[in-house]
Amino acid sequence: MALPALVLGVAALAWAAHAALFSPYATVVGVPVDQPVPFSHQHHVGELGIDCRYCHGGVETSGFAGFPATETCMTCHSQIWRDAPMLEPVRQSWATGKPLRWKRVNDLPDYVYFDHSIHVQKGVACVSCHGRVDQMPLTAKAHDLHMRWCLDCHRTPDHRTQPSDQVFVMSDPPPAKQAPTAHGTRMEDCSLCHR
Repeated sequence: MALPALVLGVAALAWAAHAALFSPYATVVGVPVDQPVPFSHQHHVGELGIDCRYCHGGVETSGFAGFPATETCMTCHSQIWRDAPMLEPVRQSWATGKPLRWKRVNDLPDYVYFDHSIHVQKGVACVSCHGRVDQMPLTAKAHDLHMRWCLDCHRTPDHRTQPSDQVFVMSDPPPAKQAPTAHGTRMEDCSLCHR
């Protein structure tokens, strides 16, 4: 009687550990990140239609999408919402020349190499990884970004890529293509992401 109870207890403990590891509490999926300014992608992207590249200028050519410089914000906010209290940190940054300290929403561990530009060049749309930011009043992580999530895409990239003119379109991804192309094992090579 004790042996089955022990096995059942170990199994329950393993299930609980797995559930905790992949829960929103641990992955912080859907939890907005506190920023120096409560920036709304829903307003700027969804309502105003500002393209991702306007604020994240390096996304097509750099390993990092980057954060917008204060000058980018002030392009508009020197004219509109100039006295809004929530924009005081932007005005202070502009006046002092000290950049805003934005926090990464999708922050990978230091041992993971990730290059935004190659993903964009290969047709991986913004919404594939970042979700519908155009519907987020405050930005939150859309996926857990665990290795298995990345590998799902690397194993069947054709199911997740789009034509280059659709990469920055904020809409739900199209249905998966029926016949994936054989890419070989290079897309799953450990050294691709762990350098």
